[in-house]
Amino acid sequence: MFDGFGKRFWKKLLRLFKRKKIIQLGFYGPVNAGKTTLANRISLDWLGTEVGTVSEIPHETRHVQKVENVRVATDNGELRMNIIDMPGIATQVDFKSFQEYGMSEEDAKERAKEATKGVIEAIKWLDDVDAVLIVMDSTEDPYTQVNVTIIGNLEARGIPAIIVANKIDDERASPSSIENAFPQHVVIPISARTGENLDKLYQAIQEHLT
Repeated sequence: MFDGFGKRFWKKLLRLFKRKKIIQLGFYGPVNAGKTTLANRISLDWLGTEVGTVSEIPHETRHVQKVENVRVATDNGELRMNIIDMPGIATQVDFKSFQEYGMSEEDAKERAKEATKGVIEAIKWLDDVDAVLIVMDSTEDPYTQVNVTIIGNLEARGIPAIIVANKIDDERASPSSIENAFPQHVVIPISARTGENLDKLYQAIQEHLT
C-alpha cells in the first residue's frame, strides 16, 4: 500500500506522536519512602508549585494528589507527564503508631481511617496509570512485604515500572541492596531531597516508560 518513502514517513510520524504523549505516571511505594518529596522536587523545578505536604509522621499523604502536564526538558527532547502522587502503601495501619508522635487517640484513629482509605484509593488508581515509579528508601531493607506486593501487582497487570532508590544522600544508603533484591527491574539511585541524579531518572523514564 505504501512505497518505501511512505513507510518511513508514517513510522517517523508515529514516533513523533509517541514522544508527544503525556504519560500518566504514578508514584507508588511504602510509607515515608519519599514519594511526595520526589513529586515536589519535580513539580517545583518545572512548574514552580508543590504537589503536597511532607512530614515525618507516617501517612501524611492520605489522598491521591495530581499535577498535570509537567514538561521536562532533557537531552533527548521534551518529557511530558502527569504526576500522580499516591498515598503510602501499607499492609496494615495501626492508630497507635500515630500516638507516638503526640497525637490524641481520637486524632490517631481518624488518621488511621483516612490512611486505610488512601491505600485502597492508590490500588484503584492502578487501572488509570500508564507507568509507575516505585519509590524505595535505600537506607532500609528493600525486601519487604509491601515492596514485593507492589511489584507483584504491577507485573500481574503488565504496568511498566522503574524502581527509584531514594535517599542516597544519607550515609546509610545502599541502592545496591535494592538492585540485588529486584534484578529484573531498572533501578535508579537518586536523592529527592537534593535533586541528585534526577537527570538520570528523566532519561530512564523516556527510555523505559514512554
